[in-house]
Amino acid sequence: MTDRTRKSYAEIRAELLARYPQGHAPGGVDIDHIVQLKIQGGYASHLEIAREMAGVMRADMAAYDLDPSRFTQSLGCWSGFHAQQMIKSVKRLRGTTKGAYVYLSGWMVAGLRNRFGHLPDQSMHEKTAVADLIQEIYTSLRQADEVALNDLFQELKAARAGGASEATIAEIVARIDGFETHVVPIIADIDAGFGNEHATYLLAKELIRAGACCLQIENQVSDAKQCGHQDGKVTVPREDFIEKLRACRLAFEELGVDDGVIVARTDSLGAGLTQKIPVSQAPGDLAADYIKWLKVEEIDTTRPMEEGEMAIWRDGRFVRPVRLPNGLFAFQDDTGRQRVIEDCIASLTIGGADLLWIETATPDVDEIAGMVAEIRKVVPNAKLTYNNSPSFNWTLNLRKQVRRDWIAEGRIAEGDYPDGAALMSADYDATDLGREADDRLRRFQADIATRAGVFHNLITLPTFHLTAKGTDELSRGYFGEDRMLAYVNTIQREEIRRGVSAVKHQHEVGSDLGDTFKEMVAGDRALKAGGAHNTMNQFEAAAE
Repeated sequence: MTDRTRKSYAEIRAELLARYPQGHAPGGVDIDHIVQLKIQGGYASHLEIAREMAGVMRADMAAYDLDPSRFTQSLGCWSGFHAQQMIKSVKRLRGTTKGAYVYLSGWMVAGLRNRFGHLPDQSMHEKTAVADLIQEIYTSLRQADEVALNDLFQELKAARAGGASEATIAEIVARIDGFETHVVPIIADIDAGFGNEHATYLLAKELIRAGACCLQIENQVSDAKQCGHQDGKVTVPREDFIEKLRACRLAFEELGVDDGVIVARTDSLGAGLTQKIPVSQAPGDLAADYIKWLKVEEIDTTRPMEEGEMAIWRDGRFVRPVRLPNGLFAFQDDTGRQRVIEDCIASLTIGGADLLWIETATPDVDEIAGMVAEIRKVVPNAKLTYNNSPSFNWTLNLRKQVRRDWIAEGRIAEGDYPDGAALMSADYDATDLGREADDRLRRFQADIATRAGVFHNLITLPTFHLTAKGTDELSRGYFGEDRMLAYVNTIQREEIRRGVSAVKHQHEVGSDLGDTFKEMVAGDRALKAGGAHNTMNQFEAAAE
């Protein structure tokens, strides 16, 4: 595996020959079979994956600091198969998996991967489901390695059996030694920690043991957590959040993942509430900086203090913090941006976070860049992970931004294009404005990487929407007039022509792996599935 210092084919074979000079282990096990299984097996544990992938992320972050065009990307995946197919696609496209990660979304665990049904993103799902999904994803990615390497070993076996030249055999062995793993970093969403700081620490350890090299945690109240793109978000004082960042760091250190990455997410831009008022020990400390943004009322004869109310001393006088019937405290209007900047600086400088996540209401490069510029006045190398969220109406937002900019530049008049939802119409797809909006969409991730410090671009829920759309598309045709044409035209024909290996579905899930192992232990007695009557042979030249 190219990302690791692994023994080569020749080294492993030489060690085995030194141990078994006769060329086989007890029971007649061929040492070449042992070599294959040792190489295919890859990682000793998922904790080893966490350690190595943390190093991959650190190297990527260092490369980004030198060249912001070298940002990384991921798609949110809710099953191991989704992650496997995404990484295989990247490998076909680029010839490498470099710069591609997997994002594990708490929203999709809640919505699709828990025992309680389809749930909103409010930390109601069982927290063990997050670790289970990390484990599943890495199992799937490792199996992709096994299947691909088995194909190479079968090629090697056939070459030797056919009397191929030493040069041909050496070239195949070189491809085995240079094989690039499908295993990539996972950024795992631990929500708001699922409890207090100790609960956060215990869960963090489970996610790391499952293979997570990177944990993303948000500054919402754990028992009142909301999706970042919904209302009613309640943040915690910065000291509370920093304690959870420390809990994550302790989990990494305890398990020997020294390079573990922590993403500190702030929801303050859209959060107008807090659950408690922290205790300030000195002017300008973390608590004071949090309290100063509270919405307050004057205490006077027209509205005196009443039984059970609370007052705080601020700016040389007692004032009453605005408290809602549910006991939550309100922040001043239009202070989210300032609170975000202070959150981020505290998370980086005091909490030991490595990356930031700022949850925004719309995809606006200028807005993100403006906040990052303020943060970088204190932390010059501050870097972000950014949620290219499906909660945004991307078409409408970008078209409105183009319209706004062009009006400001005098390129168009107010009445040349409509304002608001009317811009969604397909009538505008082929217009200058529609094309410019699409060009900005194409450039969006590169723009926020170079202008706004975004090291990692992700889409949280793409495979949720892809599955819904794809199933609807197939169902409409199959249960409609097209019948089998719907399946062939929308799925199979495209799989074949694009070289999607899953078209050979038996091979994809390890049927050939099973045949190889049976042959290793049974020789000519092996009952194999891949014979002349296997219908997968119809796709032999279709996808590799």
